[in-house]
Amino acid sequence: MQLKQILTASLAIGAATAQAQGYPTKTVRIVVPFVAGGNTDFTGRTISAKLTEALGQQFIVDNRPGGYTNIGADMVVRSAPDGYTLLLASAASAINVAVVAKMPFDLQRDLAPVVLCVKGANVLVVHPSLPAKTLKELIALAKSKPGQLNYGTSGVASSNHMAGELLNHMAGIKLNHVPYKGNAPAITDLIGGHLEMSISGVPILVPHIKSQRLRAIGIGSLKRFPAIPDVPTFDESGLKGYEASTWFGLLAPAKTPRDIVTKVNVEVGKVLASKDIRERYLVEGLEPQGGTPEAFTKFILAEIELYRKLATAANLPKL
Repeated sequence: MQLKQILTASLAIGAATAQAQGYPTKTVRIVVPFVAGGNTDFTGRTISAKLTEALGQQFIVDNRPGGYTNIGADMVVRSAPDGYTLLLASAASAINVAVVAKMPFDLQRDLAPVVLCVKGANVLVVHPSLPAKTLKELIALAKSKPGQLNYGTSGVASSNHMAGELLNHMAGIKLNHVPYKGNAPAITDLIGGHLEMSISGVPILVPHIKSQRLRAIGIGSLKRFPAIPDVPTFDESGLKGYEASTWFGLLAPAKTPRDIVTKVNVEVGKVLASKDIRERYLVEGLEPQGGTPEAFTKFILAEIELYRKLATAANLPKL
């Protein structure tokens, strides 16, 4: 390498390091590709508030729903790779790779994983009139009535939908999927007796489980959740290895300087490790994560592979 090239490279490295040391010097936007009010939005706003306190610049949430979360994600892909526009991605990002026919960007090429923020478990609940109180009984009932039992979710290709397809695949049963425009209307129909069962996140189900308007069969995490400690996991109920969790994590445009990615990773890790945030998330059915960008990258790749296999096994049509 010639002296001029060496000097140019050294200056570039020095500039990137200086940029990261001073970061942030202006407002940072965290794009949430969902409407306000859900768990993704809740996660983004709690983390944003803490980062604002810690780093002395505003971190704000920008809700950009639509296009199976691809509208918001594509906005981040097309933004400047300077750390001032981040994406709060979810399991939907990995699911889209498997089921969306024409993606506007390449998840693995165009976005850089920063940090896995939280995981949230999906819970299978049934109407009290259904004669199944355990997972074993539900599987037996489904096998005796193939294709006759319905489960509602927040929509096609949602993490709830894929949790149901994973149950079908691993248990060797056929439950019919009924997609809704959100979890709330699905739960309303279930309580009203118009559905046999539903799969949803923990927060919306807790009051209905505790009031016994709905019966919880199992939770899709590998360990029980404090909010509903009496609900067993699918794994402990006999479906070994079953894990159907949603997740939320920060990604940045692919060419964002490594030093900035590292700084955001470290600062978010501190937020997730704080006692008040951990307690607040656990009450909401969310489990704080953290870890390195490399670990998050491996996690996303494993999620993509899982959903590709599920989409093939369930013969899901492309969206």
